[in-house]
Amino acid sequence: MECNFLNQGLQSIMAQPFLIIQLRPEDETADNEFDAIKFYGGLKDHEVIRTRAEKSGLPDINLSELSAIIVGGSPFDVSTPTEQKSKIQLQVEAGFNRLFTDIIDRDFPFLGACSGNGLLGSYCGANISSRYAEPVGGANITLTDEGRRDPLLSGLPDTFRVLVGHKEACDDVPPNSVLLAGNEICPVQMFRVKSNIYATQFHPEGDAEGFTLRINIYKNHGYFPPDSADRLIDAVAMEESPEAQKILKRFVDKYRDAAAVTND
Repeated sequence: MECNFLNQGLQSIMAQPFLIIQLRPEDETADNEFDAIKFYGGLKDHEVIRTRAEKSGLPDINLSELSAIIVGGSPFDVSTPTEQKSKIQLQVEAGFNRLFTDIIDRDFPFLGACSGNGLLGSYCGANISSRYAEPVGGANITLTDEGRRDPLLSGLPDTFRVLVGHKEACDDVPPNSVLLAGNEICPVQMFRVKSNIYATQFHPEGDAEGFTLRINIYKNHGYFPPDSADRLIDAVAMEESPEAQKILKRFVDKYRDAAAVTND
């Protein structure tokens, strides 16, 4: 369900929908990411609204009409010098800064992956740089003590496999947030603000099919040497990240249920 925004018969939907915000300019990668978020999150078509913010920026968003927001990845880099950013990237970042003010004030359910992580981290005051970039592929991450207690992570193994690939990351844990998971190469892999606002540097919707598509599409975007694409595709084909996908499913279940209780 594409959003124009946001008065499109929402009252006819039993539960309040999840808004999926995307930032990928290519239709092929955006569609694959959208389908993966729905699949691994267990979301049905009638439960989601989609907006492609890279096309015209963020629309006006009324949080009271939503269950939660999920944000995917993007080739945009927060750490790019302002004068080198495109007009649409500056529009997107300004829109997210306004949105985060509302989200944090209300402790509204939010899950940002990769670019969503950088946008939230930057808003919260973390420096975003290439210091902790990770090559495309699988990586192990380890939960912190706070992570083991978090409802999205409780009961998962202390260390598990995720899919990553990013040119920038948070240099430190964002102020007033809680570190939930990290690794040696990228210490801030997942953090939480207040009780309901989450960000992951890894891709909870990631799978071998989706990453193969992204490797082919983004091989000239500076994530890796273009001539290594075939090797990376072979390596990704061997990767599985069920725990990461379970985090996405738990997020959806938690806030779908919470919205249903509120509506009752």
